Formats: sequence, structure tokens, C-alpha cells
Amino acid sequence: MHVAAPVMVRAMSDSAGPASAALDDPAYRAAVVDLLGVLGLGELIAFQRLAADAEMAPSLADKAALSAMAVAEFHHFERLQTRLRELGVEPDDAMAPFLPALTAFHDHTAPADWLEGLVKAYVGDGIAADFYREVAAYLDPDTKAFVLDVLADTGHADFAVERVRAAIDFDPKVSGRLALWARRLVGEALSQAQRVAADRDSLTALITGGVDRPGMDLAAIGHVFARLTENHTKRMDALGLRP
Repeated sequence: MHVAAPVMVRAMSDSAGPASAALDDPAYRAAVVDLLGVLGLGELIAFQRLAADAEMAPSLADKAALSAMAVAEFHHFERLQTRLRELGVEPDDAMAPFLPALTAFHDHTAPADWLEGLVKAYVGDGIAADFYREVAAYLDPDTKAFVLDVLADTGHADFAVERVRAAIDFDPKVSGRLALWARRLVGEALSQAQRVAADRDSLTALITGGVDRPGMDLAAIGHVFARLTENHTKRMDALGLRP
């Protein structure tokens, strides 16, 4: 990452210029490609995971609901593929650098049952979406709007909260197990986000909002992860679990 790149990112994020003008800068373009790549891979994995969760669902209605959400995630993936190709980048090439981090996260957090799958989607996906929204804050207006749109909830949040709360009402002992599971998830998710940020200088530049030196600004990153943790606590409250 050359030193001037982050300053350019901040300057363009403050302007109202179109995305095409912002993308003329090679460093900024690389950051956008990285962001769209990691989002595309995340959406593809979310589709696969929701389809698998649908198989564990206890009722036909739940299976149908999760299947519909999986389809919505796949449509998000298709939109990201299209946008990357518009930028002259093959989606596979943009997604490949992030495969180890995302694969490691999902390998370490395979749910044992239906409820753990719901909590994983709500907690893990929630932290990931918050992280990418932090990055999107420094994008040009057009790209920011696109990213926020593909990050929009497909209905899984309300679905997960309703089903998990119902399970806890039916059997309060479930609460302790799911709380422990959620704490494990947040640790893994934050580690994944840190790994993605640390491995890609272009994303680090966006997250820090215009650092004028190479490498990671620890104070700026610390503020980001403090906000992620705060939002996680709110999600735990919504589930009826202790953080």
C-alpha cells in the first residue's frame, strides 16, 4: 500500500462525485474490489449455510422460510458477481484471497443443531455485516449505497430471534448453552474480521478512514471493534441471552 492511498480514500468519501470518478484511483479501486470480493464470498457461504440449516429445521414452515432466505442471499451474491465483472474483475479472483479466513471461521463454528445454526447466523452474520458497514462508511456514495443494499437483512434476524426466544421459553435450560455458543461465535467472528483487515492493506485504509501512513492504525481499529462488540451485546439482549 503506497502512503498516499488512504488520504485519497478519505477525500473521495467526503465528495459527492460519482463512483466512476472515485474508481479512477487505483488504490481506491483495489479497496472496492476487495470489499466486493469478501462480500460475494460471504453471501455465497451464507446461501450454502442457510440451505443446510433448512435441512435441520423442525417444521416444513421453518424449512420453507430458511430456503427463501437462502435464495435471497444467492441473489445478493449474483449482484456482487455482476458488479465485479462490470469493474473488469473475475469474481473468483476477487473472492479467493478471503477464502482461508472465512473457511477457518466456519470450520471452527459448525453448529451442532438447529438452534446453534440460528444463533450463528444472527450473531456471526450480524458482526460481519457491522464490520462491512464500518468499511462502507468511507466509500463513494454510489458504491456505499450498493454495499449497504446487499448487506440488507433478508429476514433472518427477526426469524432467529423469534425461534430462539420460543425455544428458551419452552426450555429455559437452553439459554445457558446458547449463551456459551454465542460467546464462542463472537470471539471467532472478531478474529476473522481482524484477520481480513490485517491481511488486506486496501481494506485497512478504508476502515481507518484515511491514515497517512502504511499499516494499521490501532486506535482507529480499536474504535471499530468496540462498536462491533456493543452491537453484539444488543443482539444478545434481543435473543434473551447473557453476553
